[in-house]
Amino acid sequence: MDENAPFDFGLLSQGNIPLKAVAVDERIFLAGEKGSEMFIVRSGKVSIKAGGMVLETVGPGGLFGEMSLIDGSPRSATAIAIEPCEIAVVGRSGFLSLVQKSPQFALTVMQLMAKRIRRTNESL
Repeated sequence: MDENAPFDFGLLSQGNIPLKAVAVDERIFLAGEKGSEMFIVRSGKVSIKAGGMVLETVGPGGLFGEMSLIDGSPRSATAIAIEPCEIAVVGRSGFLSLVQKSPQFALTVMQLMAKRIRRTNESL
């Protein structure tokens, strides 16, 4: 899966991963909170903010919140729905299941993290 390809939501149904409806302006998580899930946007858009700045807008097929799931550290940013959304909530066991069923999923997560680190480095 590359960043422009739609996410295969069929994988989520195989892993029994729930979808959640999120209203406009609803906070999905706050910076500093403990995080044990990552999220995949099925519909709508989510704004990722830190220090009063928008770092990224995540739309359908995009994912966010993966860093806290992977390393167990507190959230580094706040995620707020800027449109009505439907998001998949992927906990640790669901993440491990997705990685086992689709190694490409793991590669996609790593590529996304690398892209975000490079973008941050370029802005310094």
